[in-house]
Amino acid sequence: MKIGEKIKQLRMKNGLTQEELANRAELSKGFISQVERDLTSPSIATLVDILECLGTNLKDFFNETVAEKIVFSKDDMFETESRELLHQFKWLVPNAQKNDMEPVLITLEPGGQSEEHDPHEGEEFGYILSGSIHLHLGTQIYKAKKGDSFYFKSTRNHYISNGGKTVASILWVSTPPTF
Repeated sequence: MKIGEKIKQLRMKNGLTQEELANRAELSKGFISQVERDLTSPSIATLVDILECLGTNLKDFFNETVAEKIVFSKDDMFETESRELLHQFKWLVPNAQKNDMEPVLITLEPGGQSEEHDPHEGEEFGYILSGSIHLHLGTQIYKAKKGDSFYFKSTRNHYISNGGKTVASILWVSTPPTF
């Protein structure tokens, strides 16, 4: 690992000049320049100071992370269905339960519904791709059709149902993940 190169990348990512970083870390601009070009190595204490100014720490700085996957194909997705509730769920991002958001594609047959979720911390967003649905929030029921969206805090029991005669498809994003 080239420490200097990584410090330079962090500095640039934070929108700092060498002089600004040097001032924050109480170092000289020349020293920062030499570190970034790997002409000198900072002491551990100085490196800790530099990294603190860049919003990170030793552990995260030296942690080699695997490249983040950005685009997901159909092969990455996971699908389940409930014949009893007449629905299919497709997890659009694998292992999304580890993330802050969980996007799913829900398909409801006529008369179908999602499972009811108890109140929890977080928020829910949905966009109706086709058909129409009923959104059940506590004792209230809201109607939504193709092209409509919904957004609510997850403070009440909630689920969706399809009271129509055609299949309904919904893009649903939950935070934190609950599906």
